[in-house]
Amino acid sequence: MITVTKSFLPPLEDYLQYLQHIWNSEKITNRGPLVLELEEKLKVYLEVDHMLIMNNGTIPIQIALQLLANRGEVITTPFSYVATTAAIVWENCTPVFVDIHPTRLTIDEKKIESAITDKTTCILATHVFGNPCNVEMIDDIAKKHNIKVIYDAAHCFGVQYKGKSIFSYGDVSTCSFHATKLFHTGEGGAIFCNDPELRHQIYYSHNFGHNGPEDFYGLGVNAKISELQAAMGLAVFSHMSEILAARDRVIVQYQKLLLDSGLLQMELLSNTSWNNSYFPVVFKSERQLLQVMHALNEEQIFPRRYFYPSLNKLNYVAPQLMPVSEDIASRILCLPLAHDLMDAQVERICAIILSNLNKDGA
Repeated sequence: MITVTKSFLPPLEDYLQYLQHIWNSEKITNRGPLVLELEEKLKVYLEVDHMLIMNNGTIPIQIALQLLANRGEVITTPFSYVATTAAIVWENCTPVFVDIHPTRLTIDEKKIESAITDKTTCILATHVFGNPCNVEMIDDIAKKHNIKVIYDAAHCFGVQYKGKSIFSYGDVSTCSFHATKLFHTGEGGAIFCNDPELRHQIYYSHNFGHNGPEDFYGLGVNAKISELQAAMGLAVFSHMSEILAARDRVIVQYQKLLLDSGLLQMELLSNTSWNNSYFPVVFKSERQLLQVMHALNEEQIFPRRYFYPSLNKLNYVAPQLMPVSEDIASRILCLPLAHDLMDAQVERICAIILSNLNKDGA
């Protein structure tokens, strides 16, 4: 069976080595030595000055919304994983969707300003499949209207824009370290923020509001990551170069084999150094997509419809028409991509796709 993605498991002895540190220190949580070590290594690797590791990729978005959105209207994208919209609603804010760019798939920056009202407090935009939003135009809009910017950068480990980490943009950026991501801690995530005062708020917010053992600075939740998760992260981290090289090889092969297929591929924002996080393709019609997906499934190959349905269709948000997002969501499929996907498997996947593109008039 070939699935859309696969977790990288480091050699067991690598993980056990870090577990021995835990047994020696007898510290399992509360920002132990392995968490601190991992943060320092990631800051160097990602070329950022400030980050805070958390226990998943959604809680950083929720904390950012709690601190910045003030229960107002949050302009956001309908084309993202459900967590983006769910976090807005969970934090008692109102999602206001803005349609997406038809080829870059990120929020259409030219449509943002017309959606701003006197209730707008924040923009929450997603760098889709690691493809950056137009951060410069979004920053200009935010400054003009005095609103905050949060980036859901769940897919963006290692992505750079104009030679600078994509995590450096916005008031806050977040990332996911879920088991299926390029870099992972099993479950985990991180938050990035350059403003010292806001960083302090984020820090106490992720630890019950603690400002020392007996003082509480303000409201907080438990978003801390454990030493066990940090151990996994450290074990995975030492293999990043081979993970990235393997995925690059797979994507190059997909691009070569599907060159004349008629399938559309995502257009990267100019000046982007991408991370090969996903390989989405857009079919001519939903019927064609379903035909190909059925044929792949019959051969125990399971791509995935990222992101379907368009989030404006969720039953807990006010109905809003988003024609571009709805259309793309109905026709886009992420093909299997993993560090250990073999050339022969990629060839088989592409052969099935090509032979089923035009069956039965699809």
